[in-house]
Amino acid sequence: MKKRLQNTDVKNKTVVLRVDYNVPMRNNQILDDSKIKETLETINYLLDQNCKIVILSHLGKVKTEKDKETKSLRPVGERLSSLLGRQVYFSELNYGIEVYQRVKALKPQELILLENTRFLDLPNKLESNCDPQLSEFFASLGDVFVNDAFASSHRKHASTYGISMYLETCIGFLMQKEIDAIDKYILNATHPFTIVMGGSKIDDKLSLIKNLLPKCDHMLLGGGIANSALYALGFEVGESLVNDDPEIVKEIQDLLLKYKDKIVLPFDAIVGSTYDPNYVKYKRINEIGKNDMINDIGTITLQEYEKIINQSSTIFINGTMGIYEDIKFANGTKELLSILARSNKTVIAGGGDAASSVKNLGYKDKLTYVCSGGGATLEYISLGHLKALENVKDEEEVETLEI
Repeated sequence: MKKRLQNTDVKNKTVVLRVDYNVPMRNNQILDDSKIKETLETINYLLDQNCKIVILSHLGKVKTEKDKETKSLRPVGERLSSLLGRQVYFSELNYGIEVYQRVKALKPQELILLENTRFLDLPNKLESNCDPQLSEFFASLGDVFVNDAFASSHRKHASTYGISMYLETCIGFLMQKEIDAIDKYILNATHPFTIVMGGSKIDDKLSLIKNLLPKCDHMLLGGGIANSALYALGFEVGESLVNDDPEIVKEIQDLLLKYKDKIVLPFDAIVGSTYDPNYVKYKRINEIGKNDMINDIGTITLQEYEKIINQSSTIFINGTMGIYEDIKFANGTKELLSILARSNKTVIAGGGDAASSVKNLGYKDKLTYVCSGGGATLEYISLGHLKALENVKDEEEVETLEI
């Protein structure tokens, strides 16, 4: 485990805290404050340690000046202040001498939230390209850097990775919780271990699939990933979302052959049509026509997947079974989550789409654990580490240095 906050001397110090406040917003109103609440444990600990706290976060992608109108963290600061029951100062600036002076004027147990770090991506992507000067500036604001932004730690940005090059760094409680859960439930899963892999693009997850297949007992496919596998096997998939790149197709074919006893594909589907937006029809996989679009899994597939799930001890679900945002094609994802919830097995949901569907369909509190990060979860499972934590010492290393 990387050096943890509770094992780091932060008492009476100024702490730069990186969190992930990339919350959904509409008309500058927060739609879901879960990500803010998840940081309270770390913040309250730092307040108990009499720290001055400088909070950094991004919010969405900032590609134009107009984006700034809807990507300000000011509403987040107001919500954080309400949750903490104390004032959280907000700085419209996030770089420069004024910011430095304002931070240095903080008193113990005072907090300041700087404006969206991605505002600094205009015009030269200083944040996203991990600009050394920006990284050093962020580091100059404090004595210790606490990274508690698990969902952003697969990126080497100035505010996630760059600071750690210049400042003593440790990980916060949310980061610890996420890493511990993945280590326990996925990387050291109790067998039989089943993975449910869905989502739109197989090329985005091919390395993850390759990494996980040797570790699992079954892999149940859905969504565009299943479509691409069916296409690689020569099935007619009509106008369904697939990757037909010859190299990708060959890789899929090799995996399907090598792991033919592990990989399970859909038997039936709910399809739409390229010529009629209201067309919805149930079909067996061998009945798919040239104008059909596979948008969900069918009842036979759900029954077969349920049999395997009930024989498993641990299940990891990543992605969805179809276009669950459209009520016409939501049944497969919803029914699969219902199966998982009543299975009484250890069930972990990871990845952006999986976590969103679990929450939106009302299953967040019915599964064992829901990982907060999409790309970060997948990177940690695939590589066993996160890019943003590469400069953070392991606790064993710290103990050796102290001896």
